Amino acid sequence: MMFRVLPFIVVLLLLSCARTYDPLTGKTVYTLLPTQEEIKIGRMYLPLAIDQNDGRYPDKEVQEYVQKLGKKIAEHAPRKLDYRFYVVNTKQVNAFALPGGFIFVNRGLILALDKEDQLAGVLAHELAHVNARHHARFLEKMYGMNILLSIAGIFAYQTRYGDVLMQFGKIGAQLLSLRWSREHETEADRFGVRFSYEAGYDPRGLLETFRIFKKLDKVKQPEWLLTHPLPDTRIKNVKKLISQLDLNKPLIKDSPQFHKIKQKLQKTKTSFDLFYQAKEKLSKNQKIAALNLVNKSLQLFPNNNASLTLKAFLLLTEENYTEGTELAVKAAQLDELYFKPHFFAGYGYFKLGKYSESVKFLEKARELIPDFPDTYYFLGRDYEALGNLKKAVENYRKALKLTDGKRGWEKDAQRRLQRILGV
Repeated sequence: MMFRVLPFIVVLLLLSCARTYDPLTGKTVYTLLPTQEEIKIGRMYLPLAIDQNDGRYPDKEVQEYVQKLGKKIAEHAPRKLDYRFYVVNTKQVNAFALPGGFIFVNRGLILALDKEDQLAGVLAHELAHVNARHHARFLEKMYGMNILLSIAGIFAYQTRYGDVLMQFGKIGAQLLSLRWSREHETEADRFGVRFSYEAGYDPRGLLETFRIFKKLDKVKQPEWLLTHPLPDTRIKNVKKLISQLDLNKPLIKDSPQFHKIKQKLQKTKTSFDLFYQAKEKLSKNQKIAALNLVNKSLQLFPNNNASLTLKAFLLLTEENYTEGTELAVKAAQLDELYFKPHFFAGYGYFKLGKYSESVKFLEKARELIPDFPDTYYFLGRDYEALGNLKKAVENYRKALKLTDGKRGWEKDAQRRLQRILGV
């Protein structure tokens, strides 16, 4: 009987898969995650990645430089996607990517590098992970088609996605902390070297980056080595790959623009150092010390959106709603994809009784990270105050479904929901 059922199961699996062309191997492959859905999922987790890395670096020239450099290399990648490159504020020495072509460079990584070809090598490596569909293959292995397509469909704000939202954070946490296998890294190295070389960059920049990471490892292991293991065999393989290339032709090693950008980051480094010291103080509940440090941080760099967001939080917790909200709004304006300042602004406006303004920021916060229960609770409060009871009910229900039971507002949300429904 089992042998009769097996062909039927195989047919069902094939029907649920999409045929796609693998540009790296030239073969037709089957995937549970078509390219357009992969892109949707990557875009869905973009704000979460930005939020967990303290926002995007608030300088248009810095962002445009990395975007232009990344696009130049991506022209030589076989997967033709709308690649997007972002510089995020975190001090961690790392770079990472999301499914569908969203690539992140940490501020700390650029500060650790010496030349443009080194940065080009890292970007090419991350592009190779995307082109080899490593993230998509991970998702296909871990989750079924229904979950993946439903996650991609969360863009439509519909209550039927309530159960899927419960999976959102779990999938995001795994995506943002992926540790690649040696097989994955070997493949990414092979194509990364090729992409950077074909874009005109000296591929030896990647080897120099490896040496920088090894040197940093003697002091404190950089994040890149945690997510991208670097055994000696890998370095030897990359050397062998490079030895097969014509290194006598003109190759780009460096540019004045790289050093201009790095100098900008260097000038604001102390401001961000103070921000991280303030976070450390706050983790020990030393709020006054944290506020003093974040004030110094903003004196040095008034547009430090990470510090603006932290100061807004500190002021809101002390019930200074006017100034706290103003700072949150400023941080949100500096980075429209940064969740925390949008939520803080919405919360602050709620406390000030400005419910329409609160809805504006909280709806944006919900759009950015859709599984944060507090957003729905305060949206419920806003809509109830504005007389939109249908929306209030929707949000109270979603808040109660998503909460871990430790937020502090659960009983109030339940009471309000029962009162509105007349239960």
